[in-house]
Amino acid sequence: MANKSVWSDNRFWQRSAAWVSGFASLLLIWLTFDTSAQISMGNDADLQAGVTKRVPGPTVINYKITYEMDDKRGHEVPVIGEKEKFFGRDDWNEDEAGALLHLGKLGSQAKNCMDCHTLLGNGAYYAPDLTKAWLDPAWNDGTMMAVTNKPTKEEAMAEFLQHPSEYATHARSMPDLGITAEEAKGLVAFLKHMSSIDTNGFPRNFGKMQGAVHGK
Repeated sequence: MANKSVWSDNRFWQRSAAWVSGFASLLLIWLTFDTSAQISMGNDADLQAGVTKRVPGPTVINYKITYEMDDKRGHEVPVIGEKEKFFGRDDWNEDEAGALLHLGKLGSQAKNCMDCHTLLGNGAYYAPDLTKAWLDPAWNDGTMMAVTNKPTKEEAMAEFLQHPSEYATHARSMPDLGITAEEAKGLVAFLKHMSSIDTNGFPRNFGKMQGAVHGK
């Protein structure tokens, strides 16, 4: 009787399928735990200790955020610097900062920001990507502060969100969405926190904007 080829042996394929399925299941479990750890939000203790988390805690709004080229990784990364005031304070605690971010997140959903904008890779491309809006040179060179007659970047951004039709910043004008002063404050906090998230260099073209990336 001729020897049967292993490739036509059902037991070989059954065992192979079992081994591949088992390995894939273990890999999936490991990736799930690894991803959960990567995207879990940090806390104030991390920030005070200088521990870099991919998603910093809410109190990152108390700190200066820059965007710098990381030669080893080959793209820009957010860098958390020294304390800076945010709406006149640099001592927002976790509860206060968390509530402000929550208000901003709800506001972005209630106002359907993603109908026009992109946030962390989700949304539309009709209007500018907001993932790194806090770091946009237009808000950092003093131009919008002068236009809105506001002394700080966060106040200028809040003023723009409340009265966008008065400050043309893009070829496609933003409609007036009836955003209140408190909602605007939350949205700006949400934008600042979002800019601190390490998104592996996303959006890719942002770093090419003059003034967007700071030298080390």
